Amino acid sequence: MAALPPPVPRRRRRRRSRRGSLDRPVNGQLYRAAFLVVALPLLLAAFSIRQPGALQKPQLPPAFDASATVSLARDLASQYPDRRPGGPNAAGAAQWFRSEIEPYGLAVSTDTWKQRVVGLGTVQLQNVVAVAPGQSPDAIVVMAHRDDLGTSPGADDNASGTAALLELARSFAQPQTEAQGTVQSPHTLVFVSTDGGAYGALGAKRFAERSPYRGRIAAVVNLDAIAGRGSPSIAIAGDTPRSPTASLIATASARVRDQTGHALRHTSFLGQLIDLGFPFSLYEQAPFVGAGVPAITITTGSDRPPAAFGDSPGRLGTTRLAQLGTAAQELVGSLNQGVELAPSTASFVWLGGHTISGWAVELVLVSLLLPFVVAIVDLYALGRRNRIAFGPAARALGNRIGFWLYLGIVFTCFRGLGFWLRGPDRPLDPAQAVVGDWHGLALIGLLVLALLGWPLARHRLVPRRSVTAEEQLAGAVVALAALAIVALLVVATNPFALIFVLPALHTWLWLPQLGRRFPWLRLVVFVLGLLGPGLILLSLAFRFKLGFDAPWYLLELVSVGWISAVPVVLVLIGAAAAAQLATIVAGRYAPYPERGERDRRGPVRNVVRALVLAGRGSRYSVR
Repeated sequence: MAALPPPVPRRRRRRRSRRGSLDRPVNGQLYRAAFLVVALPLLLAAFSIRQPGALQKPQLPPAFDASATVSLARDLASQYPDRRPGGPNAAGAAQWFRSEIEPYGLAVSTDTWKQRVVGLGTVQLQNVVAVAPGQSPDAIVVMAHRDDLGTSPGADDNASGTAALLELARSFAQPQTEAQGTVQSPHTLVFVSTDGGAYGALGAKRFAERSPYRGRIAAVVNLDAIAGRGSPSIAIAGDTPRSPTASLIATASARVRDQTGHALRHTSFLGQLIDLGFPFSLYEQAPFVGAGVPAITITTGSDRPPAAFGDSPGRLGTTRLAQLGTAAQELVGSLNQGVELAPSTASFVWLGGHTISGWAVELVLVSLLLPFVVAIVDLYALGRRNRIAFGPAARALGNRIGFWLYLGIVFTCFRGLGFWLRGPDRPLDPAQAVVGDWHGLALIGLLVLALLGWPLARHRLVPRRSVTAEEQLAGAVVALAALAIVALLVVATNPFALIFVLPALHTWLWLPQLGRRFPWLRLVVFVLGLLGPGLILLSLAFRFKLGFDAPWYLLELVSVGWISAVPVVLVLIGAAAAAQLATIVAGRYAPYPERGERDRRGPVRNVVRALVLAGRGSRYSVR
């Protein structure tokens, strides 16, 4: 009888690490249970959804003269094609507007001031204001910027808006008769031709801050590039995380739908969240919305104003100009019927014909922070139970924070020396030639000083021995705790900005769980976490059509002061924490060395010694 073959040994299954051990430190059950807290804010957000109603149409039919408006737009663009503030044609364009509006019998005044403008230096600007008195001192402001970038005649951007402003002033002007009291409009109507609109809404900000009507403006309707080829759209973002009154948006959309058959396009749900987290707009409603005044911009452009190339009088969309001009006239008529709008004291997100209250969105975002914080506290407790020392990891993070703050100080010094753009703290129009120019000297200087400072910071962070799993866990926990502190500070400044932080927090939380296994998976998880902070760059690159210039443009917003010091410091601290996690992912993390592990020479002496030896070597090689 033949012998049977020996039995094949059964392959032993790899035993999964125990939950709560150093190989599986993240308590997934606790993390998932904490998400139950999010249910209540989501329920409140669902109950906060409203469908705002539009104001009634005006009783009188519109009397918008489209042919006269087209003629005015072509006349302004042809006579004064270069209307840059302080330029040779700027004063002529302002005088042209005054001469066109004075026959309507309105009280006309001019606000003149000097201001530094990026790319132009210190120039003189002029706002021309015409007022039709009403029964109420509360004012409805109709506005359009008169200037352009000077790269084209600016027939659409913004001779079209200026011409429509004149036509609206004509249609709402009242004759100076004894019966004026019986025909006077319910509100005071203010028609403003602003200057510096293409350079950061300078005239609009000036009017919002220094006009005698500030504090009693009921609504602002801004007209910008309304004769383009694009579909009608509305801009509602402000300088701060606020939103205009929902009924104003609904009324504007209804009046435009009456004329065009289509509702106004608006920024997507995600785009509005980004605009609340990073308040930014290139249109002139932004200063008013930031000040709590209901304001919108009607345009045929997108989030970025239409390109100036080819903006000639012959390319005006006369049909679109007539439609949006008539819609604007009916919108002002609806606002002027005596119905008061609610003040813009809160934020919301516009979703189709409905709104979600901003406080509810903030509550959801803050509640999403809780599971991460609970998991971090549990990780810290696990480390304490296992007697893991967090001090070396904290000192390593402090070293990295010092280096990133050093970069911020260098950038500030370069800014003070004039190596970066300098001007008012306003958003820069990406179409300006000076905005697209990369300042090579400043960039090279920043890189050189960064390369000189990095060896000093890196000296204490170089791996000198094999790092244990406990030390690696300590490094990750400290970095994640620093990110949690940054997130809490973000809540204190602008809770909407959590949209940029939460993806990184909930993704990078699982890096300690991966340990040293699957290096490619650790890299994927780390890159996914960068998508949250990258939302700002992606928004600038695609929505505002900046492409690869988006990072540079963001630095220029910092250089002119549009992005203040507080968010910059928070970003630098977050970058230091992310850098520590990156070293863990790459297998290059090392805790801050103890006293016995350090070199006798400090980092400064080591750098000086390396430079001296390098200099001697080059001298001997020449010989």
